[in-house]
Amino acid sequence: MAKTASDTKAKRSRGEAAGGKDAAGRKGAAKKAKSTDVKSPDGTGKKTNKAKTRAKTAAKAAALVAAEKATRPGLGAAGAAEETPAQEEDLAVATVRKVALEAAQTRSEHDLLGDGEVPADALWGIHTKRAVANFPITGVPVGHYPDLVRALALVKQAAARANHRLGYLPKGKAAIIDEACTLVATDPTYAESFVVDAIQGGAGTSTNMNANEVIANVGLRLMGRAPGDYAALHPNDDINMAQSTNDAYPTALRLAVIFATQPLIKALDDLAYAFKSKAVEFADVLKMGRTQLQDAVPMTLGQEFDGFHATIKEDVARLNEIVGLFREVNLGATAIGTGINADPRYAALAVEELSRLSGQPMVLASNLIEATSDLGAFVLFSGTLKRVAVKLSKICNDLRLLSSGPRTGFGEIRLPAVQAGSSIMPGKVNPVIPEVVNQVAYMVIGHDLTVTLCAEGGQLQLNAFEPTIGYCVLSSLRMLTAAIDTLTKRCVEGIEADRERCRSLVQGSIGLVTALAPTLGYEASSRIARRALKENRAVADLVLEEGLLTEAQLNGLLELEAMTHPTRRQKAGQKAGTAG
Repeated sequence: MAKTASDTKAKRSRGEAAGGKDAAGRKGAAKKAKSTDVKSPDGTGKKTNKAKTRAKTAAKAAALVAAEKATRPGLGAAGAAEETPAQEEDLAVATVRKVALEAAQTRSEHDLLGDGEVPADALWGIHTKRAVANFPITGVPVGHYPDLVRALALVKQAAARANHRLGYLPKGKAAIIDEACTLVATDPTYAESFVVDAIQGGAGTSTNMNANEVIANVGLRLMGRAPGDYAALHPNDDINMAQSTNDAYPTALRLAVIFATQPLIKALDDLAYAFKSKAVEFADVLKMGRTQLQDAVPMTLGQEFDGFHATIKEDVARLNEIVGLFREVNLGATAIGTGINADPRYAALAVEELSRLSGQPMVLASNLIEATSDLGAFVLFSGTLKRVAVKLSKICNDLRLLSSGPRTGFGEIRLPAVQAGSSIMPGKVNPVIPEVVNQVAYMVIGHDLTVTLCAEGGQLQLNAFEPTIGYCVLSSLRMLTAAIDTLTKRCVEGIEADRERCRSLVQGSIGLVTALAPTLGYEASSRIARRALKENRAVADLVLEEGLLTEAQLNGLLELEAMTHPTRRQKAGQKAGTAG
């Protein structure tokens, strides 16, 4: 029997509707422990004897509730947790927050498996409850991805508007669903009610059910009714009208990727600008270029950093191109692409409404059966993220090498010191920011392989592994954006050049002879290089000693402009040859 408070009052305020202010399991004080048997939390009706564990559970529940009140007074209904197999009295959601059922007022809900108890004020219902119990996989809930929560709400809102325009959804219900979706899409506190694990079986059904229940219960509150009063507004009949998980979830995931890519592009643009600024600042810093970690030819530090700028801008262009693939959606395809249970006019109207609501030019796929089963766009996009990660990691490798030392390495640049580098070596400072970007890059590369395997693993009219694809792509976007912002602000913007160190390395390098080769010839240059290496002497000294060039000619050939710009170097060489 449901333990619902008789005096529960529905609130229209945004915070309470989200469960962010009047948390389930705290609004009603802890109930006194009872020694009678109750229905099992999985709704099967199986009895559990609590006599032996009652005292221990009650004490634990009181401690948990007190701790939650002290540390998170605003924790909402999402903070209520799902039953764990080891202790059925406790609910544990993907956020790993727990509250004892005995300390919470509950309501009873019913599905095809039977009855089950959920916290009275929870915005999620029995379908979500079962999914939380079934998929304790990553500890990362769908609500961890606000772009996905927003996209789910917009898909439901677009569907409601389309169904109302077609005459299937009454004006009153349509208005309530519309308002509820707006709240969920715009107020971040509602994300706490999206508690199912991001990785799940069922091709995203649990996420779709979670969204349906949250929007329905937010709507019920707006109507002045208690959560769970589905006779007035039903998660499946009303919120999910003319939809299937198989078109609602993929559409929301694609829209979420579009949303999440925008911050990444901005972060990359900021990083590119930071590198360009350093390229200008270091334009006159002569240094030695290297190939295969060996001395090559002279260049400027500015040229090196300008190369970083160019490669980042290339990635911005590629991302802007590839993300456009996600504008094609299968909303209206319903189960497999035939549009069963939807008006033939619904798909076009729903996509039109989604474009208007999201501000993104979404289009309906030309073949909904193909669009429902194919995930090629995710493979291509994930590959682009891998490209970004690989190039970023290579740049960070370069920054670590160029800053190595400070006395025994390259030491050409100094990275900002952001923290102590060792618990045993005083004064040591490590390149921790590039290091963390390297590690993020490795995660993104691994995610790309997972996306590839999941896309290949689809069968017939549906790919059941889309939730893991969503987890990988959204995680990669989130981590890359954060890593790039950190790299820009806490590393690149504060990089300094050691001008004297750079110049001394050039002057002492055997590679300097390459700049003289057009004038001296390959054989003479090779001989000078062998002598310089064997005798540990400077190339310039040997050239003057052998009388191959005058000091004026040598200085002309070794000018910064002559060595770092091919056309100007050629002119300098011709001039020196003429003078000789």
